[in-house]
Amino acid sequence: MTHPGAAKRLLMVMPHSGQVRKAAEAGFEVWVVGDPSLRGRAYLDEVAEHAREVVSTGVGDERELRALIARTVRVHDIDTVLYLGGAGAVGLAVAEAERLGVSPNPASAVVPLDDKSAMRALLSRHGLSPVRSETVPTVSGVAAAVARLSGPVVVEPARASGDLGVALIRDPAGLEEWSERVADTGPDGPYVVEEYLEGPEFGVETLSADGVHQVVGITAKRTTGGPYFVATEHVYPAPLGPVERASVHAVVTGLLDLAGYRFGPAHTEVVLTRLGPRIVGARARSGGDLIPLLVETASDFDVEAGVFRLLSGVPVGEPRPRHTVSVGFFLLPAGRLEAVEGLDAIRALPYVQALHFPYVPGDELPRTTGSSTRHGYVVVDAESPAEAAERLARVRELLRTRVREAAAALPAGTPR
Repeated sequence: MTHPGAAKRLLMVMPHSGQVRKAAEAGFEVWVVGDPSLRGRAYLDEVAEHAREVVSTGVGDERELRALIARTVRVHDIDTVLYLGGAGAVGLAVAEAERLGVSPNPASAVVPLDDKSAMRALLSRHGLSPVRSETVPTVSGVAAAVARLSGPVVVEPARASGDLGVALIRDPAGLEEWSERVADTGPDGPYVVEEYLEGPEFGVETLSADGVHQVVGITAKRTTGGPYFVATEHVYPAPLGPVERASVHAVVTGLLDLAGYRFGPAHTEVVLTRLGPRIVGARARSGGDLIPLLVETASDFDVEAGVFRLLSGVPVGEPRPRHTVSVGFFLLPAGRLEAVEGLDAIRALPYVQALHFPYVPGDELPRTTGSSTRHGYVVVDAESPAEAAERLARVRELLRTRVREAAAALPAGTPR
């Protein structure tokens, strides 16, 4: 791993452009492996502004990706390889970097953070965050697992990112709907079937260096509830008491210790049940849904920049939020957007930090069944979670749309 005074030559696999910029600002010479088929030519052009070189490949081609990483490390005398992108090639990239002696993590450390089945097995072996669960290889095997576990269960692909393919199953009709949906659109198995955990949900951001884990933020998550659990809001900092916060810290750092995670960001999702905190998922990267922006807006702590400070051997301080920041997502009816009003009024509100509504009249609004099919977002600041909720409600009142709805309606859900 790179240390102060050493040559700082860094190869980043599938980063976004902001990460490359922050690495360059931290003094690193950066090389990038990118996949234009996933993010497009414009993404590669943005990355190239801050990188010494951008090399393109399909991250789904295992042999080519490993060969490209090895060639770039050898030709440019790379010190460290980092994978900070989404799910998919993380294990492969880290395994090749470890083989070359330039990975800050062993490949075995990211497996439980990239594969929910491996995470459940690891936690079960050590008696941490006990959850009844089974892993089955195919859609057809899910029905038997649902019957064996009894009661409401959540089923999800072991390796998919975000809420893709996730559903709460309470009855045969729910199982049939999920099976048909996954058969039509994926993702493929294996699938994890586990007991439904009731309680408030939280996202925990950590930064690790030399195997020491620092919790840098906890956000409270609100969703549509079952069947899809689409996130509707995140609030930072989460309104937790000291005892609850300590219990969440302990279970998250416990997972990272068991995995052998040595360096980098991680995002862990936890449900605070009546029996204590239970982990529902983890990833070896920062949280999505603009969570790093919430942390930075509330505390001036840049989680992504902190990764490169730590990589240089410079410690990072503890974030101290000055106020509450929340992101709320727009979930509109599916159909043709005929009119939209209120965007200028929303932007004029002094507490609105960001607004994203990427549709104009004539566009088709997709049905919201996951995070990728929500209809934009707003970020607000406030003095408390209650005030943030009021401000998000005000924004949603101001956003006035007329939609010619599609035939079927989004299944109703109750926030949890």
